[in-house]
Amino acid sequence: MSLLKLFGRKTFPKGIHPVEYKEQTSARPTRRLPFAPQIIVPLSQNIGKPPIAIVRKGQHVERGEVIAVADGALSVPLHAPVTGTVKDIELMPTPSGSKKDCIIIDTQPSSSQIPIQGEARDIEAMSRDELIQAVKDTGMVGLGGASFPTHFKMTVPEGKQVHTVIVNGCECEPFMTTDHRVMLENVNNLILGIRIAMKCVDASRAMIGVEDNKPDVLAAIKPHLPEDGSITIEAVETKYPQGAEKMLVYSLLGLEIPAGGLPADIGLAVFNVATLAEIGRLLPHGQGLIERVVTITGDDLEKPGNYLVPIGTPLRYILHYAGFTGQQAELILGGPMMGSAAASLDTPVTKGTGAVLVLDQRATKNDDILPCIKCGKCLQACPINLNPCELGQLAAKRRYDVMEEQYHLNDCFECGCCSYVCPSNIPLVQYFRIAKVLNRERRLNNG
Repeated sequence: MSLLKLFGRKTFPKGIHPVEYKEQTSARPTRRLPFAPQIIVPLSQNIGKPPIAIVRKGQHVERGEVIAVADGALSVPLHAPVTGTVKDIELMPTPSGSKKDCIIIDTQPSSSQIPIQGEARDIEAMSRDELIQAVKDTGMVGLGGASFPTHFKMTVPEGKQVHTVIVNGCECEPFMTTDHRVMLENVNNLILGIRIAMKCVDASRAMIGVEDNKPDVLAAIKPHLPEDGSITIEAVETKYPQGAEKMLVYSLLGLEIPAGGLPADIGLAVFNVATLAEIGRLLPHGQGLIERVVTITGDDLEKPGNYLVPIGTPLRYILHYAGFTGQQAELILGGPMMGSAAASLDTPVTKGTGAVLVLDQRATKNDDILPCIKCGKCLQACPINLNPCELGQLAAKRRYDVMEEQYHLNDCFECGCCSYVCPSNIPLVQYFRIAKVLNRERRLNNG
């Protein structure tokens, strides 16, 4: 029997209920972050090939101008987040942890920073192919964190048919309130973005999934839904990782995305709310993605909140503006469950950065790693029914091939539920990430 019928609410098996820590920013309207004196724009901000820089050292650029062009089907262009002068193109720290080529722009202090206007478009008159190309021209990637080029996701694989667009508005990670504010403040843009996505994938309906701890979002969006019922909104149980693609699809429709498969295999296309809201804002004006809403929150901040941040803004400037009063802290890009620690204050915000989380010493986990006691808590938490305990034991023995071939390692989407509940403080999800990397390297070396 489906859990939808068993419990009378839209949910999925297992998962966890971490403390939300959203009250610090959830009610704070989005404000614009001032422009940093220097902007660092990594060329690599999407899954797939990075774009190719078309600017040079010393060149003046206008805000919104294309500064890098797409290099292939899985690539997207970059646009200048500020008006200023290109200082250089060099290796700089990035959210991936490694240094990569970045376009460094010195912001022009006297500029009004009004973005250049693109060619106005009649969305209703555009064909499906024209819309998909227009989405690519914006430089749009998934703003939920995956950074997958949106135009590519809107291109339905040959032989597949999509009947429903799933719009992910769950934002189940603790601390993060980016999507919450986007849904409250940009309803018209969101609805237009949903309509564009539906036309691109030829879907007849769309469903917005929102966790039931956001009644204000439900109240804000419902009056704007079309009367024909082609776009609906549904409340799902507040639980982590409700915002994961597979979990949300199961909660809303009781369907399972096949292991190793895509949503299109069962007639679905899944998009983040912030992604579609930005598409609805940018496409009619022919503009590119140059900024995004970021939640800046955590410990020892005088001005936490939700900010519209130019892409490429360094963490050093963000901490200064937000009024960090502590001595030291851990900086997390994204949420505490699936985010990544920043290795340098020169690391910039990218298209995939939904939050900057500041955690002081009291909030970081420094306990010793103890032996596994076979308690089974990780099995009870894993939302896709893996055996994290056994996978962890195999990782300790470096049996990475067995983890993949017999224990479905690649089905793990690294939600961190297992690490969260482990009483022995075993960093299971980090072990799994290492195993995946080493397995990929092994395949490449073996040809």
